[in-house]
Amino acid sequence: MPGGKVTAFSTTRHGGWGSGAYAAFNCTPYTGDEAAVVRANQEELCRLLGVAADRLVIPYQTHSCHILTLDESFMQLSAEARQALLQDKDAVITNITGLCLCVSTADCIPVLLYDAAHGAIAAVHAGWRGTVGRIVTQTLHAMHEAYGTVGADVHAIIGPGISLEAFEVGIEVYDAFRETGFDMEQIACWHPEKGKYHLDLPTANRLLLMDAGVPIAQIHDSGICTYTRHHDFFSARRLGIKSGRILNGIMLTQ
Repeated sequence: MPGGKVTAFSTTRHGGWGSGAYAAFNCTPYTGDEAAVVRANQEELCRLLGVAADRLVIPYQTHSCHILTLDESFMQLSAEARQALLQDKDAVITNITGLCLCVSTADCIPVLLYDAAHGAIAAVHAGWRGTVGRIVTQTLHAMHEAYGTVGADVHAIIGPGISLEAFEVGIEVYDAFRETGFDMEQIACWHPEKGKYHLDLPTANRLLLMDAGVPIAQIHDSGICTYTRHHDFFSARRLGIKSGRILNGIMLTQ
């Protein structure tokens, strides 16, 4: 991202201490992994980022469109109170320097946002339900309300997630997108040999960003499919729900 004022990342499966479907660098505590292993992985991540463990913000996601704004009062709360606020949240925003906002994914689409003009950031979890609900649009609106963010000032990263080629869906998912106004010619294709539609979640979120005024040159797509690269990135469709998660984070550094 521009200006040297922000750090953004997505973790891989490599370098940690997990085993089996959690091997090896799972930093998310909500998926059944051993708590001690998750803590060790988080400590290593914090060491690499140069931040204290209490600066790592990991919400408990529920495929909702609930957004939490973190201000200085959040930092004054106890760990238990912070954790309570982070329940049932799929996007977090802040303008606090040194606070690392994260979302956990394993095929869903992470979208990381940086408002270069107002010094604000967001981490967004956009699975198919969140994408249908336009959580990216809602997050940008929340940033506008809190900080004055406008699309032209935003740089966005679409992180590792499932690709069009791999994301086979039922007709009910296809219809959910169609009925809420998505351009299905741009985000879906029919596979007659399987009798199934495939959906392009990265493109759907890119279109939402563009509709909100984010210039296409400021939208950076990793192009990484978690399903096809499941040896490097966690994929729930490959490994099952009881598996590790990619941690996608963004942090203001100045």
